[in-house]
Amino acid sequence: MNPVVARRVRAFVALGANIGEPVRHLRAAVEDMAALPGTAVVARSSLYRSAPVGLLDQPDFINAVVALDTDLEPLALLRALMAIEAHHGRVRSVPNAPRTLDLDLLLHGDRQQDEPELTLPHPRMHERAFVLLPLLEIAPDVRIPGLGAACDFLSGVTDQAIARSESM
Repeated sequence: MNPVVARRVRAFVALGANIGEPVRHLRAAVEDMAALPGTAVVARSSLYRSAPVGLLDQPDFINAVVALDTDLEPLALLRALMAIEAHHGRVRSVPNAPRTLDLDLLLHGDRQQDEPELTLPHPRMHERAFVLLPLLEIAPDVRIPGLGAACDFLSGVTDQAIARSESM
């Protein structure tokens, strides 16, 4: 399979970290994404501090979202993101564990797919304030394929602790 798409598409990636130096890891990951073949970072949100989800006894997360214009197919982009995570010391132990870097492919154009390695759009993105707020900051009119306007889901996340902290 060719890892390059026939046309450049807009993809959105959520970034998160809560151990080590989270802000440094997020900023370095954006630089790493900009260096991917056929890929340009076209927008980056502010940084947001959010409470952990699932495993609660851990530090708060620093989160952001970036928009990429990329020639990479979704699976090739996902694998590149996982390599960036590994480069920054990501260890996958238990779900929702503390991490030096987490990169989630949220959207890849209007692609919808459900495969063992990748589901698009990201299946829980519309349920998480730490994804929706930074996403809507850089793409206020974005639509989630199969679900509708991302802004329509904000009312469902108002009970989640999140605060905008600084520029990326």
